[in-house]
Amino acid sequence: MRGISMDKEWQAEEDMRTLVRAEEVRKDPKRLKAAQAMAKKRADELKGLTPEKSTKN
Repeated sequence: MRGISMDKEWQAEEDMRTLVRAEEVRKDPKRLKAAQAMAKKRADELKGLTPEKSTKN
């Protein structure tokens, strides 16, 4: 059972670091803008992976 407890502790530490980094990005307008642009780019790339729905039957 010790391994499970350590896994949960590691996950909590990792989540805390993620939240700290996210706050750092939110406080830096240039980093935030760059991150938002990257998120849009990746979303657009993922949209390209799905087939277009045809309006024809």
